[in-house]
Amino acid sequence: MTATVFVQPLDLIKNRMQLSGEGGKVREHRTSFHAIARVVRSEGVLGLYNGLSAGLFRQATYSTTRLGVYQSLFDNFSGADGKPPGVLTKIGIGVVAGAIGAFVGTPAEISLIRMTSDGRLPLEQRRGYKNVFNALFRISREEGILTLWRGCGPTMVRAMVVNAAQLATYSQAKQLLLTLDHFHDNIICHFAASMISGLVTTLASMPVDIAKTRIQTMQTINGVPEYKGAIDVLTKLIRREGFFSLWKGFTPYYARLGPHTVLTFIFLEQFRMLYYGYSKRRKDGVAQ
Repeated sequence: MTATVFVQPLDLIKNRMQLSGEGGKVREHRTSFHAIARVVRSEGVLGLYNGLSAGLFRQATYSTTRLGVYQSLFDNFSGADGKPPGVLTKIGIGVVAGAIGAFVGTPAEISLIRMTSDGRLPLEQRRGYKNVFNALFRISREEGILTLWRGCGPTMVRAMVVNAAQLATYSQAKQLLLTLDHFHDNIICHFAASMISGLVTTLASMPVDIAKTRIQTMQTINGVPEYKGAIDVLTKLIRREGFFSLWKGFTPYYARLGPHTVLTFIFLEQFRMLYYGYSKRRKDGVAQ
C-alpha cells in the first residue's frame, strides 16, 4: 500500500490519457507530460493525488485477496515433499487468483476510476466524491448496488492477462537471457527479465484496461448507457479514434507496471535463493 502513494499520480494520468479524445473528440492531452502539466495547472499539485483513498482501498481488497488465494492454491498444488508446482500450474494459479481478486476489488476500482477522472469533467457534471467510502455509498444509493461491479468482466480479464503474462514472459525472458554470455542468474538478469515482462504485460493488457476505464466512467443518458460492453467499447474506439488508441496512456501505465513487475520478481528471486540456500545448508547439516 505504501507503493500506491508513489504511483497514484501515474494511475491518474493513465486514466486521463485513456479518456482523452473519447468519442472522436479533440484530444485533451497530447502526451503524458502535457497531461501532468494541465492537471497541476488546473487542479494543483495535490490534484495528482485525487482518488488516493480509492487506490489504497483497491490494494487492501484486490491485492490482499489475490495474494491470499495465490498462496493458498500454491500450497495446495505443491508436492507432499514441498516441491513447488510447475510453471504452467503457477500461471493457472495466477490467473485464478487474479480473477477472484479483481472481482473483490471492482468496487474500489470503479471508485478510483471515477475519482481520478472527475477533474476533467465540466463543473456541473462532476460527481465530487469526498473519499472512497463516500463514493461507494453514493454509487449504491444513486445508481444501485450492482453498479459497484460495472466493468467487472474486463476488470477480471485484465487481472487474468496481467498475472498470466507476467509469470509466463518473465520465466521465458529469464531463460533466454541466461543463454547469452553477458547474463548470469543474478539480480541484473532478474531486472532485465522483469523489464521485458513488464513491457509485454503492458502491451497485452492495455486494450482490456481502456475498455474497463471507459465502461466504469460512462454515463447513462435517458436510460441508455454509452456502451453495451467491452467489445462495443473497443469497436467504437478503433473506429472513431484509431487502432493505436488501444494503447492510450502507455507511458504512465508502463511507468507504473514496469517497476512493480521488477520489484515483484527481484524480491521473489531473492527469497527463492535464500530459501534454497537455507534448505541446502540444512540438508548438509543433517547429512553430517
